[in-house]
Amino acid sequence: MEDVQHVVVFRCPERYAAWPANYGIWGWGNEVVSGFTLGFPSLEGGFHSRDKDRPFLTMQSRTYDGGLTWESELAPLLAPGGGSISAREHINKIYEPASEGINPPIKHPGTIDIQGENFALLFGRTGLTAGSESWFYTTNDRCVTWQGPFLFPMFEQSGVSARTDYLIDVDENSNKLSLLLTATKPNGNEGRVFYAQTTADGSNFEFCSWLREHPSGFDIMPSSVKLPSGLILTAVRCRTEDETRDYIDLFKSEDNGFSWELIGTPVDQTGIGGNPPALLSLSDGRLCLIYGYRNFPFGIYAVMSSDNGVSWSDRISIRTGAGNHDIGYPRAVEVNDGRVLIYYYFNDNVEGERYIAASIWKPSAT
Repeated sequence: MEDVQHVVVFRCPERYAAWPANYGIWGWGNEVVSGFTLGFPSLEGGFHSRDKDRPFLTMQSRTYDGGLTWESELAPLLAPGGGSISAREHINKIYEPASEGINPPIKHPGTIDIQGENFALLFGRTGLTAGSESWFYTTNDRCVTWQGPFLFPMFEQSGVSARTDYLIDVDENSNKLSLLLTATKPNGNEGRVFYAQTTADGSNFEFCSWLREHPSGFDIMPSSVKLPSGLILTAVRCRTEDETRDYIDLFKSEDNGFSWELIGTPVDQTGIGGNPPALLSLSDGRLCLIYGYRNFPFGIYAVMSSDNGVSWSDRISIRTGAGNHDIGYPRAVEVNDGRVLIYYYFNDNVEGERYIAASIWKPSAT
């Protein structure tokens, strides 16, 4: 039996709360911050039971005790066009380009203090396909305030659909941010994952490589870790070209992101519609990959690796019993006592509200 405790982060019968993986998670010991989209429910919303004619907001949650209790508030940031960030595909409203509405992204004014112990980075986006734009925010006070939105380049792509996935490199030879993000394919559809870098001043972003330049279906929503050896591992949400299977692939780079190799498929099925990975490198040296499973039994699962992703355990059930597929999109972080804090959205039955939950899990030693 797994050692797991489930808690409610945010729940309201009159609201639809979802999609933490569109934002980020940042941890400072037992203080952890993450985010979600807040809208209104509708059973006629299709795959997701949300009302596409009513506004969405971007919310932010914080815990000081490793996930036992939470405070949620409107995220303290400016959204281009107003309303929410990273949720326009769920709204029927027609928006102007990010540069033409209110709160347009601006050029970053100078140094990004990536060495600050309270630093965090957040990406936002307008959409998923051709024409989608992305921007970023920074904070140096543990997400109490966010600076931005700041301009992010298109890298000559028809669309860039960034979620937050970055690595910080600070040593005597390096002071940079490594970014793993999603762009459109040549036909304008989503998507394929690329690696980019910026120096700490944030003035120049350099495209470095594709993880898989020509996926048969799509590759989106990377989640990455860098091991002490320098090996970069990135888990990617994937779908076959005929849309019959959703799964998670794992890539590695041994040269700081300039070339990539597919290691394998840690999760061969994530259910109808798919779900993104949350990849962690634990303090005991193991890898942990968490994901939502959108087929019956609907729930949150994990797999573990003790050999840097070459082989993986059988799936571990963190939480089951959801009412249907409209769940998941996890973010995760290890907290002070070696427990894994998993932050996701869930529902108890088909007609019930979608809410934000957290599971506090102590992985077994073997």
